[in-house]
Amino acid sequence: MNLEWALQWGWSVLNACLYLLLQPFYYISILIVALGYRRQMLLERKLFHTRLHNWAGETWRVVWSGLIAGLALSTLGMFVSVHLTSASIVCLWVTTLLLMLVRVRYLCLAYSVGLLGLVQFALNVAEGWQPEGALGTSVAAIRGLDIPALLVLVAALHVAEALLVRWQGGKAATPLFVEGKRGRLVGGYRMEDLWPIPLLLLVPVQGGFELPWTPLFGDGTGYMLAALPVLMGFSSVTIGQLPRQKAVLTSNRLLLYSVALLLLSLLAAWWSPLTLVAALFSFLAHEALIWYGNMEESRLSPMFVHPEQGLRVLAVLPDSPATAMGILPGESIYRVNSVVVNSRNELHQALRINSAFCKLEVRNLQGEIKFVQRGMYDGDHHQLGVVLAPDADANWAVSIRPTSIYRIVAMRLDARRRKGGQASKTESPSVDTIEQ
Repeated sequence: MNLEWALQWGWSVLNACLYLLLQPFYYISILIVALGYRRQMLLERKLFHTRLHNWAGETWRVVWSGLIAGLALSTLGMFVSVHLTSASIVCLWVTTLLLMLVRVRYLCLAYSVGLLGLVQFALNVAEGWQPEGALGTSVAAIRGLDIPALLVLVAALHVAEALLVRWQGGKAATPLFVEGKRGRLVGGYRMEDLWPIPLLLLVPVQGGFELPWTPLFGDGTGYMLAALPVLMGFSSVTIGQLPRQKAVLTSNRLLLYSVALLLLSLLAAWWSPLTLVAALFSFLAHEALIWYGNMEESRLSPMFVHPEQGLRVLAVLPDSPATAMGILPGESIYRVNSVVVNSRNELHQALRINSAFCKLEVRNLQGEIKFVQRGMYDGDHHQLGVVLAPDADANWAVSIRPTSIYRIVAMRLDARRRKGGQASKTESPSVDTIEQ
């Protein structure tokens, strides 16, 4: 019996993995991720004449971390069964892709499952309506969705997302010059990460293999494994916090959201009228998190502006002398080679005092003074390797707009050139870094 069960289990796992490899949804999600990072790299090159990230490396980072998350969730999912059919999976992905055309962040299952929960409620009210053909198949698939179980899955996915944001959030953050209040340019970061997550879900079917345990939402029949690739992620812009701080705050809020949604979903499984409440909470609470985060950000004082004395560092280029010296984003360069610097020109002149050696006085995030120094070598591409916060002479800014799939595919960078305090559209921005 144990050998027979092991063979059935192995065959089901193999079938589910082959189905995952054959269906296009997982590859579509990876393609969207790759295009997003490619767009980010092009923006960095236009703004800073160098790249801070590698789009292929970043894509691989989220793919393998998504695989780890998918493996962990699939293991936990062996104790929760979800009523899914091929038509249901197609229905979920079609809804998700349609929502994606409005906003890329609507790829999140919180929106598609919540919306399908509302549609299912409306179809159940119109119980006698049963169209024919493809529409009838879609209606039957939506009516057959196990919304409480899917919402439990959404809650589990957001726990994984919260952990991924805490672990990796901010690693691919892109520095920007954006227009703050009253048209003043300030430094900031755009944070966008998407993780393709392949899931294997336990589905109850007649004639499937038996389990030595009873899964949640199980009905005592046989089971099989079904493949469901999903795309999870977050997008945010911060001007008042470091990317790492923003990522931790976002992670904490996502965990609270996940716990609340999980409790509502379990209650909905116990008492079906709560399904509508849980479905509404799924996407309304998700939107509320984003709205509150944006409102909170608007109330923060800009972090990446120059102090009265010194120059604020917005970003540090990888593999540069500044990285080797331990200079961090948010710190301020006060003296260079014993000369106080308050402008880019003064910084350039101070760096030329000694072309073979550089000694800096830096104020860290706590306002304390630290001294760093390093020899300058011929192989150094950037003489220092920092991106400074914008000053009054900066002419370029990036318009912050909700990301759509059109803007990703068309590689629209939303860069604008400022003329007389106004912004005009262009496609060739140029922002100074400290390079020779």
